[in-house]
Amino acid sequence: MNRLALLLIFLYQKIVSPILPPACRFTPSCSEYAKEAFQTYSFFKAFGMSLRRISRCHPLHEGGFDPLPKPTNKS
Repeated sequence: MNRLALLLIFLYQKIVSPILPPACRFTPSCSEYAKEAFQTYSFFKAFGMSLRRISRCHPLHEGGFDPLPKPTNKS
């Protein structure tokens, strides 16, 4: 399922994003954050992280630098 999510993000970045004005309030962009999340975490974890990030991307949030958290190794 991660591969499908990555394909959808790729299509968004190549087809939809170029025709829209830049609006993301974060660095890295929300789509780049989601791409990294799906490359690093399981589908459900990445989906939740991406959804939380996108829900904060609006004019009332200050935005700024918000990198993907590093995975923790719980032994």
